[in-house]
Amino acid sequence: MFSLPVVKVGSVSVDGTEPLFILGPCVIESEDFIWDVAERLGAIANSLRLKWIFKASYDKANRSAGSSYRGIGVKEGCKLLEKIGRKLGVPVTTDVHSPEETKIAAEHIDLLQIPAFLCRQTDLILTAGGTGRAVNVKKGQFMAPWDVKNIAEKLVSTGCQNFVFTERGTTFGYQNLVADMRSLYWMRELGYRVIFDATHSVQRPGGLGTTTGGDGKLAPVLARAAVAAGCDGVFMETHPNPAKAFSDGPNQVPLSEIAQVISQLRKIHAIVQEDL
Repeated sequence: MFSLPVVKVGSVSVDGTEPLFILGPCVIESEDFIWDVAERLGAIANSLRLKWIFKASYDKANRSAGSSYRGIGVKEGCKLLEKIGRKLGVPVTTDVHSPEETKIAAEHIDLLQIPAFLCRQTDLILTAGGTGRAVNVKKGQFMAPWDVKNIAEKLVSTGCQNFVFTERGTTFGYQNLVADMRSLYWMRELGYRVIFDATHSVQRPGGLGTTTGGDGKLAPVLARAAVAAGCDGVFMETHPNPAKAFSDGPNQVPLSEIAQVISQLRKIHAIVQEDL
C-alpha cells in the first residue's frame, strides 16, 4: 500500500513480511525473574519462529507514586539485557529517559525506546539518533499522528534512518485512553514503520490512586484490530503472574496465554498481506 523503508534492529528487519513482536515484562524485577521470563519467551519464539525483540525496563521513571518500585538502574539493567540478548540470539530494547542514560544504554541495547511523555524532548531524540542504534519513539498521548513528522526530522538530522513509531493510545478524558486505528494508517502514509503498543493502550493512568490501572484482557483485542489495520508489529508486555507484577500488572498479558495470542495475530497478518 505504501512505500516504506526496511528498518534494521540488530539481526531483525522490520519489512512488513512478518509482524514484529516486542515482548517482555514491564520492568526487571530481579535478575532471576528476568532470566526466567526471557528463557520462557525464547522457547515460545523459537517454536513459533517469531521475528521478535526482547523488552524490559531498567527503570520505570514515570510512576504514579514516589514509593512505587522503579528498577535496578541503567548500568546494571542494560548489561543484563545485553547478556540476555546474546544468549537468546535476539535484539533487546528498553526505555531511556535522558541523554546521559541514552549514551550508557547505547553501548548494550539494540533498540532505544523513547517513552511517550518524552517524545518531544529534542536533546533526548537527537542523542538517541546520534548513537547509531535503532530508535523506537512512542507517540505521546497528547499528539496527533501527523505530528510525528517533526520527530522524524529530528532523527534524520542526526543521520538516523532506522527508526519506528509506536502508537499507544490517546488521552481521552480523565484516566483513560482511546486507541484510534486510523493513526496507524496515517503514520504509515507518512512513510514510517509503525508498531502498536497493546499494553499501554489499555492503561488507565493513575486509575488506582497510587498505581496505574488497566484492562489487560482487552490488549489482545486491540492488537487484533491493529494488525488488521496494517501495523508493522505489536508491542505486548507479558508476565508469569500479572497480579503480582511490580509495575503495570493490570495491563500485562499472562505468559501462559502469549503463544495463543501471537498465533492469532500472525494469522490475521497473513490475511491482510494477501489483500495488499
